[in-house]
Amino acid sequence: MEEQDARVPALEPFRVEQVPPFIYYVPDFISKEEEEYLLRQVFNAPKPKWTQLSGRKLQNWGGLPHPRGMVPERLPPWLQRYVDKVSDFNLFGGLPANHVLVNQYLPGEGIMPHEDGPLYYPTVSTISLGSHTVLDFYEPRRPDDGTPSEKPRSSRQPITSLLVEPRSLLVLRGAAYTRLLHGITATRVDELDTAVLPPNAAACKSALPGARLVRGTRISLTIRRVPRVLRAGLLLGK
Repeated sequence: MEEQDARVPALEPFRVEQVPPFIYYVPDFISKEEEEYLLRQVFNAPKPKWTQLSGRKLQNWGGLPHPRGMVPERLPPWLQRYVDKVSDFNLFGGLPANHVLVNQYLPGEGIMPHEDGPLYYPTVSTISLGSHTVLDFYEPRRPDDGTPSEKPRSSRQPITSLLVEPRSLLVLRGAAYTRLLHGITATRVDELDTAVLPPNAAACKSALPGARLVRGTRISLTIRRVPRVLRAGLLLGK
């Protein structure tokens, strides 16, 4: 029943087949003009809004997620418009998204396999800007996975990989969110197999056999819902 409930009727035409459920990939979710507008807004954000991490930098909008609850902050209008557009798919249990993480990946940067964790409603939606990337999915490491488990996670082989083009929307739900890890290999060039293309290749203009895709700077807008929200007054004892 849980898996059935994870389906998104409005997105069913965009469901990716031959991958763990449920992954939706919507090409050209936004226009080229909208992409340019969003990139300007991201790069015009105040400098203190950026946080530098190893391998990427990010902006946090909507509040700081915390196990005790998030004190919400009003989203700027340039983000709220796209949060509303994503929320219209009813991805978050009938409630709107309330948090956006903006990540910047320079060519050659990536992120280790990870899960988004229990602070969020079990759905993640991502709008990509500026460049393509390849998102890899991995089985979680089992505690009894004894053999060469000392290998770094980056050496593990993904069970599947998706090509993610600029201006697309990617949605992960069900087992694709709750069970699998996802990550981005730190590389400057993605070389597609001449025989086996990504499972969402039919929706990607650049997914050609043997294609050599050079990464540029990519901005991702990760739009989610934090269920535990606190009123500021509660923290002030009101």
